[in-house]
Amino acid sequence: MITVLSGGTGTPKLLQGIKKLIDPKQLNVVVNTVENDYFSGVYVAPDVDTVLYTLGDIINEETWYGIKNDTFITHDKLDELGYKELLKIGDKDRAFKIQKTQLMEEYPFSKVVDMQRKKMGIESKVIPMSDQQSRIEIITSAGAISFHQFLVEEKGASIVEDIVYNEVEPSPQLLELIENSEKVIIGPSNPITSIGPIISIKGVKKALRNNYVVGVSPIIGNKAVSGPAAKFMQAMDLEVSALGVSMMYTDFLDKFIIDKEDAQLKTKIEKLIKEVTITKTKMYNIEDKLMLAKLILGE
Repeated sequence: MITVLSGGTGTPKLLQGIKKLIDPKQLNVVVNTVENDYFSGVYVAPDVDTVLYTLGDIINEETWYGIKNDTFITHDKLDELGYKELLKIGDKDRAFKIQKTQLMEEYPFSKVVDMQRKKMGIESKVIPMSDQQSRIEIITSAGAISFHQFLVEEKGASIVEDIVYNEVEPSPQLLELIENSEKVIIGPSNPITSIGPIISIKGVKKALRNNYVVGVSPIIGNKAVSGPAAKFMQAMDLEVSALGVSMMYTDFLDKFIIDKEDAQLKTKIEKLIKEVTITKTKMYNIEDKLMLAKLILGE
């Protein structure tokens, strides 16, 4: 059994490769929830939905958010009526979010996600990191704002001084799944706002230290492959590099995979993590995804 810790962009690309190589019933995906919130009257769980849509083969690969070939009739009508949505939600995507919102009146979030993944015919388990409402604040030079305000309204333009998220309890079975896995994979997701919240949950680091953990760097050179990871790492006084990421994971990582562009960092990283592998980590197509997945799985 393999468990993957995931955010919403880099790791789902890797999942497309992994799910072609192993029995999907042997795959668990633990997903970040700090970006979850209510928008336009529905509960939005961006990273969870991206993982579900990826495993269900309906993800919009142009945006890595929402459903491919979706329509936006409701969004456009709301705009016509003068209601400006912070997030542009497609019609099919909105249906999933409406169902999720309604089910959450009766069931905990992890149960709702499990109900949706079964309805989609997904055999792999998808586990939100917590059933409690996670919160993240981006502390900027002008004050605290939400992650979505920073990313969507401000398009990541603000100077970031700190990132703060609240403490939450692990979702049921989370620690047990990690502990009972043959291998844990930390995908190439934002180390501060995607992986950081998961590993900060009480008991997770201990469970990881008792397992074999492989990580993939989401940083190549001094830039993030996607998203604002570089700006967030700078705010946390971490070097924006594969070395900076390794410093975050050094307590529990057994093997770290870095891009060939960062080969010169191998010796420094090996002082923190005993095994470092150099390869092409940027995933442009399914061949790239399969190659990286095979390396991680040891095939």
